[in-house]
Amino acid sequence: MEWWKNMTDIVEMGKRAKLAAGQCGLLGEEEKNRVLEAAARALKSSVAAILAENEKDIAAAREKGVNEIMIDRLALNEKRIHGMAEGLLKVAALKDPVGELVSMEKRPNGLEIMNCRVPLGVIGIIYESRPNVTADAFGLCFKAGNAVILKGGSDALCSNVKIAGVLREALAECGITEDALQLVSDTDRETTRGLMKLNGYIDVLIPRGGAGLIRSVVENSTVPVIETGTGNCHIYVDESADFDMALDIIDNAKTSRMSVCNACESLVVHSGIAGEFLPRLYERLGAKEITMRADEAARAICSGMEEATEEDFAREYLGRMISIRVVDDIGEAIRHINHYNTGHSEAIITKDYGNARRFLREVDAAAVYVNASTRFTDGEEFGFGAEIGISTQKLHARGPMGLKALTTTKYMIFGDGQIR
Repeated sequence: MEWWKNMTDIVEMGKRAKLAAGQCGLLGEEEKNRVLEAAARALKSSVAAILAENEKDIAAAREKGVNEIMIDRLALNEKRIHGMAEGLLKVAALKDPVGELVSMEKRPNGLEIMNCRVPLGVIGIIYESRPNVTADAFGLCFKAGNAVILKGGSDALCSNVKIAGVLREALAECGITEDALQLVSDTDRETTRGLMKLNGYIDVLIPRGGAGLIRSVVENSTVPVIETGTGNCHIYVDESADFDMALDIIDNAKTSRMSVCNACESLVVHSGIAGEFLPRLYERLGAKEITMRADEAARAICSGMEEATEEDFAREYLGRMISIRVVDDIGEAIRHINHYNTGHSEAIITKDYGNARRFLREVDAAAVYVNASTRFTDGEEFGFGAEIGISTQKLHARGPMGLKALTTTKYMIFGDGQIR
């Protein structure tokens, strides 16, 4: 029987993951890097086999009528698989956070109190579409000393099974338990709900995907959840903005890859420049076949824009649409952004240092930019190697989650007979 056909008993998987986490947490940096390097080699040598399985997923998606933008999230090619392998090597090159001394203090009573980083233990990840997450999640969780249970979307099952199998073989080759990585192969929703209830086995659950998936996990899980949110990302074009810079940034943030959470979905434009700027914007985005849904002030300038509803201002499109609102000052822009944003990434284009500082202070989001594209909110771009997701909550982790976000801390206290 194929290994993955046994990956349906959630409680049994939790028990094996708990045991594996004990082994992973004791591995040294050199041992973990050896596994990651072996896994990278295995992925590169398995390109043809992985692509063959990915073709099955893509064919099934097309048969269901899935649009091409969403198929792009699902599709692999040789370059993307090599990118997965390089991501593992980048994680191997990163400093191991486990054992890092966070603080040390000697108390007046002579106790020496140290706070050190330790693995979280068992991490569960529920994700949609992108099979590259299978490798990224394994690499980061393993380097941080954790075992991981993965539950990918049914649309990428063939790809995920193959990738996970390749990674498990690399673990076995290095003498490490294959249960450091387990993939739930049962696509039944009850199995997913069971994963959300594995208290005592899973230490934290991380959902990666659309708003529906994230909401379902947050509302139904009894395991602690790190919420990786959707991205209704805004760019505010201030009155002093350089138009060419603004157009280049908006074009990149919206059109370089529209199916990702750090793509720009909403624009806010100062009324003092709207008359001159919006026609240029309309021409630039129109050439990329972007539908612009705008408020009355913007449509009075560009009649070809469609009317925006309240829902449009709050929507993560993940496609060829963008919302536009005209405001009279930076305060109104900040209020609009804080009302409609999802806490992901927001940007201002300005030459005014005071407005830049105010925007950075007052906008409530995980990442706030001045004169740069929101597309940089990414673990690799931030120097974390591959990322586990982008947290939009405020407890434990916020923003792109790299290795340190997959650890917790432990107090270690040395005494010489003290009693209280």
